[in-house]
Amino acid sequence: MPARAPSDLDPAAVRRLLREQDGVVSRAQLVDLGASRADVRRMLARRELVEVHPRVYVCHTGPPSRRQLEWAAVLACAPAALHRESALDAHGMTQDRRGPARPSPVHVMVERDRRISVPQGVVVERVLGAERWVQQHRRPPRATFDFAVLKTASARDEAGAVALLSDAVHQGLTTADRLAATLADLPRLPHRALLATVLHDVASGTRSVLERRYLREVERAHALPRGDRQVREGTPAGSVHRDVHYPGQRTLVELDGAFGHRDAVDRWADLQRDLEASVDGRATLRPGWAQVLEPCRLAAVVGHVLRARGWSGSPQACGPTCALGVGGANSPS
Repeated sequence: MPARAPSDLDPAAVRRLLREQDGVVSRAQLVDLGASRADVRRMLARRELVEVHPRVYVCHTGPPSRRQLEWAAVLACAPAALHRESALDAHGMTQDRRGPARPSPVHVMVERDRRISVPQGVVVERVLGAERWVQQHRRPPRATFDFAVLKTASARDEAGAVALLSDAVHQGLTTADRLAATLADLPRLPHRALLATVLHDVASGTRSVLERRYLREVERAHALPRGDRQVREGTPAGSVHRDVHYPGQRTLVELDGAFGHRDAVDRWADLQRDLEASVDGRATLRPGWAQVLEPCRLAAVVGHVLRARGWSGSPQACGPTCALGVGGANSPS
């Protein structure tokens, strides 16, 4: 029986690459390290490597981890990078969302003119000039955070876009100005005008759809004073964030975005915050969705309170059918 030809494969280099890539490697990478077809077949036969996607392997026989699935998707579509939700997760963003019961697909981005066979469990987006938006030095490679979050937000409704962009800014992963600059380079992004408006409001401090509606449709539309947003205060019960604070009139607006019944603990917490504000001589208004969805009527109420507490201005009608024009600028009715 003829002796097997010596292999040029460097086992130490393979082990090092597996450590760098969370235990995932492609056939092309093994060949670059000197592996022959016989070397790859032998490692597969010995179960040292197990195929995840065609010509992409993991170094154990158990279920691949989420990070290993991300690496496998990137290597199977190489050159590629994590994109959209997969990129946001890799960047460390946490989101208040409920994922599907089944595992979510891995999103990757490739150059627009690429023709590839898409592996199972992978969603591929072809992007013109993709290399501009890729961080190749990250492990695994991924879309830049700002590009990924804008692309993800563009596929959501207004509520989802506000929540996502607000999370991104308030987690310190980007800024509204940085996102706006990136958006300027994406003239064909779906819902671009909406995202530009959302970013303007995020820069003003809004953190929820309800806050954004109050800012635009109650405060701005009716020429109320500009409130301070998300003001952090220390109280005997701990630190709290005040949604909207009108310091000149010592008035707080706490926006209650809950739908349906709220449990007793939440209600007691609201009462405690209102009590602490009243001890300091501040009035607290607590409108919910039902009130914010009638912005003209709510503007009259807020304006009435602010005038009673020293504001010299008056709320203005937002248009010919505004309730302020019917009930009077100074009347909450």
